[in-house]
Amino acid sequence: MLARTPQRSPGPLARAFDRFCLNRAALLGVAIIVPVLAAILSYSLWLGFKPNDIDLLAMNAGPSAKHWFGTDGVGRDIFARVLEGGRISLMVALASTVISAAIGFLVGAISALAGRLTDAFTMRFVDLVMTLPPVIFLLVLASIAGTGIVPTVFVISLLSWPLLARMVRARLLELRERDFVTAARGMGAGLPHLLFRHGLPNSIDILVVFATLQIANAILLEAGLSFLGLGIAPPAASWGNMLNAARSTAVLEQYPWQWLFPGGALVLTVLAINFIGDGLRDAFDPRADLN
Repeated sequence: MLARTPQRSPGPLARAFDRFCLNRAALLGVAIIVPVLAAILSYSLWLGFKPNDIDLLAMNAGPSAKHWFGTDGVGRDIFARVLEGGRISLMVALASTVISAAIGFLVGAISALAGRLTDAFTMRFVDLVMTLPPVIFLLVLASIAGTGIVPTVFVISLLSWPLLARMVRARLLELRERDFVTAARGMGAGLPHLLFRHGLPNSIDILVVFATLQIANAILLEAGLSFLGLGIAPPAASWGNMLNAARSTAVLEQYPWQWLFPGGALVLTVLAINFIGDGLRDAFDPRADLN
């Protein structure tokens, strides 16, 4: 009689992927964000208008076959500017998320693995940063750094890392007491080895969920700064400065397409990314296998 070959159980990543695929809201977020990203990244190849092209014969024109989303007060195509604004917003969000994730991971991991004195000093610094009023801190930093893509990335990055640092520290405090970390210390492993050989692989799920949700948060922060004139400055397109340009009563009442489409793109994109982030958080939750 042939022995039955035992079937291998799926790994944690496979189980997480299966749980993600069962989350309808997360799948809806993917279905929304994929065509949005495709349009944002490829519009220059198929759209006949550039964001700053001016059509003097179509100023404040409504949506039409020529200008799908209408035009603004100087004749620029709203559809092209919405897509360019999405490209800039995503560029700022991705860059600031990578920087804040790197800072948050390094601060949290060093705090957990470098010793009690370093842990105490680092956490007091994180507590100090977290006690600063975020809105006031954001506005002060933005006024000092100025406008543009690089200053906006810098400002958002400095504001976003403390929460991740606390989450990584909490995860690695438990990890540092395990036998394989103790053995690595006993064999002379230095802090860089502990950070990237043991700390990083055990923090991947936290980093993925943080990065996804932080992208949505960074898009909102960039839009808010640009709306206030402290983020992306005109004539560069941004969802925030497009809403700022359309804030007058005349535009709100007579030319609603000038604020409706950038505002709708902002809401839709952030909502989709939040759906995906919530799905990833639930998928990586180890307690989900117990339900």
